[in-house]
Amino acid sequence: MTLPSTETAPRSDPGRIALYAPEFAADPHAAYRSMRRTHGPLVPVDLAPGVPATLVIGYYQARRILNDPLRFPADPRAWEKLIPATCPVRPMMEWRPNALRSGGAEHARYRAANTQAIDQVDQHGLRALVEQVAEGAVDGFRAVGSADLIAQYSFPIAFRVLSALLGCPDEIGQRIADGMAKIFDTTHAEQGNLILAQAVSDLVHQRRTHPGDDITSRLALHPLELSDEEMSHQLVTLYGAGIEPMTNLISNTILKILTDEEFSADLHAGLCTVRDALDTVLYTDPPMANYCISYPPYPIDVEGVLLPADQPVVISMAAANNDPALTEGVPASQHGGNRAHLAWSIGPHTCPARSHAYLIAETAVTHLLDALPETDLARPAAELTWRPGPFHRALASLPVTFPVAQPAAH
Repeated sequence: MTLPSTETAPRSDPGRIALYAPEFAADPHAAYRSMRRTHGPLVPVDLAPGVPATLVIGYYQARRILNDPLRFPADPRAWEKLIPATCPVRPMMEWRPNALRSGGAEHARYRAANTQAIDQVDQHGLRALVEQVAEGAVDGFRAVGSADLIAQYSFPIAFRVLSALLGCPDEIGQRIADGMAKIFDTTHAEQGNLILAQAVSDLVHQRRTHPGDDITSRLALHPLELSDEEMSHQLVTLYGAGIEPMTNLISNTILKILTDEEFSADLHAGLCTVRDALDTVLYTDPPMANYCISYPPYPIDVEGVLLPADQPVVISMAAANNDPALTEGVPASQHGGNRAHLAWSIGPHTCPARSHAYLIAETAVTHLLDALPETDLARPAAELTWRPGPFHRALASLPVTFPVAQPAAH
């Protein structure tokens, strides 16, 4: 079989929907509705030019696949053989010796190490850390009267909190964040992958040499004795789940509160909570919109659609959560408190840090609402730009204005 050329970009099949296109990022929900009318719950898409996949937009079909790791394993190595290193989505999908890309005994081994290291995080200390970082971020722009809440609030919180949890110095953390952003945007993904690999390797070496009370050190000291390579790839997963998605969860929730007057009024009246706001966003516009990828080892028939062997099957959490079969007659405002959504995945690969993520995002959003209660968007929501890419739901910026105030006294 001939490998795809790395000299020229492969062309997309015109019969497939391009998830990497800016038009898709601008209005993915319109795209999901069109997909459902045309294709039903299983949709032929391209993740990048010439990289075909099946996008699962039906809620019940998604649950079936996520709970069937034997027929839908997460190991992409057979697929990788046909994909050049220059492919822009490969770093988000390629095999790594970690829980996300493994099955069976190896998955159990990696997940056990990760879960034990994460579960030892002190929740009270974590909340205090988030509040401290959030307060410092707000103090940086409170006296200006305007801010980009992504660059100046959501990202610094996600970055600094995760770096503290992992025992990562700022210099290494900045490189990791830079590499991750390039990978998620799928623009300079190969370069981002190299930056990321070197940075996490440096972190592993530092924590093995100077262990502390942090997740990386606990992984290094775990009785399962992870190698340096395995350690690095556990950290890639933790950073992948902890910076970009967390930044976007905080930002998308703030956007929801600023643009939905009825929801905002209920929030301020105490009829719903910030946790409800988070769940509404996780239902309607989750920060990881399309992911939870599996690779069937042989052709599998799902409701009359034959899924090819070794071709990615991508779960659209955003579309599946909004499947009319699930949501018919239920207004979005009633999603609050209902956590049947797929934003954290389900099955063997469900997120092991869900409670920590909720705590971080809830604390960050609550702090901003308390510190700057009269915040407004600086431009109409329709003029905001969404970053392209097949996997995430991410604003390029979130500009706001508010009455000028002096930094809080400490």
